[in-house]
Amino acid sequence: MSFAPRHPDFAAKVRASFDAQRFMQHVGARLTEIEPGRCTVETDHDPSLTQQHGFFHAGVVATLADDAAGYAAFTLMGALDSILTVEFKVNLVAPAKGDRLVARGEVLRSGRTLSTCRADVFVVRDGEEHLCAASQATLMRLVGGFGGEGGPAGNSGHGEG
Repeated sequence: MSFAPRHPDFAAKVRASFDAQRFMQHVGARLTEIEPGRCTVETDHDPSLTQQHGFFHAGVVATLADDAAGYAAFTLMGALDSILTVEFKVNLVAPAKGDRLVARGEVLRSGRTLSTCRADVFVVRDGEEHLCAASQATLMRLVGGFGGEGGPAGNSGHGEG
């Protein structure tokens, strides 16, 4: 699908919001693609991000899926808008055993208030991507920003819902 952003500098807005998320810093996540209606988030393997078998923890997998989907939707919102996740589902389809996680979010439908997105999460092992999770999310546009402690208007409250 092809989408047109409402804000001419949408990529800078997305990056600023992402950079304000302390938890994403904690897991070493980074934005590697920002396009209208699409976003990619990645993190490298670290023992602190694993579960008891040494795979990436499902919480990390879900976090990257949530952010990739949320920021895909955020690319299509206005300059002063903010965003919150209102629902998401993650199917863990294979162990996330590898060197890096790559979550690719894509907008399925961008509505006036709600956006529906999907994100696929891949684990990179021996230089090849393997699907480890598939997700779908619903995100809510907050017109004019978030008035609480989520930061100034224009910052995403994404992931706090």
